[in-house]
Amino acid sequence: MGANIHQVLLIVGTIICFASVSNAAQGTATFYETPYVPSACNGFEDDGNLIAAASDSIWQNRSACGRYYLVQCIGATNQAPQPCKHTAVEVKIVDYCPPGCRGTINLSKDAFSIIADPRAGRIKVNYTESSNMEKPEKHILRRYGNGKL
Repeated sequence: MGANIHQVLLIVGTIICFASVSNAAQGTATFYETPYVPSACNGFEDDGNLIAAASDSIWQNRSACGRYYLVQCIGATNQAPQPCKHTAVEVKIVDYCPPGCRGTINLSKDAFSIIADPRAGRIKVNYTESSNMEKPEKHILRRYGNGKL
């Protein structure tokens, strides 16, 4: 009986992983440093340090404010050595990255440092909207082994 439950959990976990990968979009990420306030979404409200600014492709005329995204580094954008760490980070959109922004999503330096070496400056990422409505102060970190969210 115990073996069957483990097999079912393994199958369900695999399906969930493939579903999140199929919904992931690709883009680039950069980072910005403190101070993280004021922000376009919340003014001088402190939203913590695992936050991001959205470019036009995510921003959608402020409707991105308060949304959470799970972001994973998938590679370098330049000739730098592999900058990625084997983690993903969940960030809250609190600001706007205007035209000319160097990334699809501009992460706080704290968030960027979790998924990549900041010396890279700009990285390729997978990102997917997530739902972190219950505990907005809790951000998810995951280790991955196969390069997929």
